Amino acid sequence: MAQIFPRWTNLLHFVAGAGAAFAVLSGVGFFWYYGSPKYTDVGYRPKQPVPYSHRLHAGQMGMDCRYCHVNVERAAVASVPPTQVCMNCHTTVLPQSEKLTLLRDTFAAGKPLEWVRVHKIPDYAYFDHAAHLRAGVGCASCHGRVDQMEEVQLVQPLSMGWCLECHRNPDPHLRDTSSVSVTQMDWVPPANQLEIAAKLKQEKNIQPPEDCSACHR
Repeated sequence: MAQIFPRWTNLLHFVAGAGAAFAVLSGVGFFWYYGSPKYTDVGYRPKQPVPYSHRLHAGQMGMDCRYCHVNVERAAVASVPPTQVCMNCHTTVLPQSEKLTLLRDTFAAGKPLEWVRVHKIPDYAYFDHAAHLRAGVGCASCHGRVDQMEEVQLVQPLSMGWCLECHRNPDPHLRDTSSVSVTQMDWVPPANQLEIAAKLKQEKNIQPPEDCSACHR
């Protein structure tokens, strides 16, 4: 009796199975990469109500981060400077600039200037700026070279996996704050960084937690 289907059709179920597996893996890989914070969040650079240049203030003028973000060393949040901080200078510096009209108007009305937040972790996660700075983790480790940014943008995904990478191996980010400030943007780890980190971890009892309750409280 003649064959109805050619012999090669015996392989169809293998081909279909392999194709289905490839489709599933491709879909998982697609969403794993393109749905991750590294792809969706990094590069986020919102338009601010007033064109504030970190490149000018923190870079060219050398203003310390802590002049504006005053709580960063003693509180969980770094805090956004109130309008009064800006007007400490701009009552005399460029007092008639059109770019600063909204700044002057909100100051005169006694209202806060509503900046658009760039760095934000989910509400269900806890992060303490002060704890990290006390350990010697510098601003640039998380925020990048802000002193070179005209407009601040997100340079790290701020995801759980990214945080855990640092908690498991904080050595490259630990600075000896007796000799270098955490706000120094151009800091690079010295040749003996591992020795310095080992000493700092012992002296400050630095043991970054990896359990869930550390961030999810």
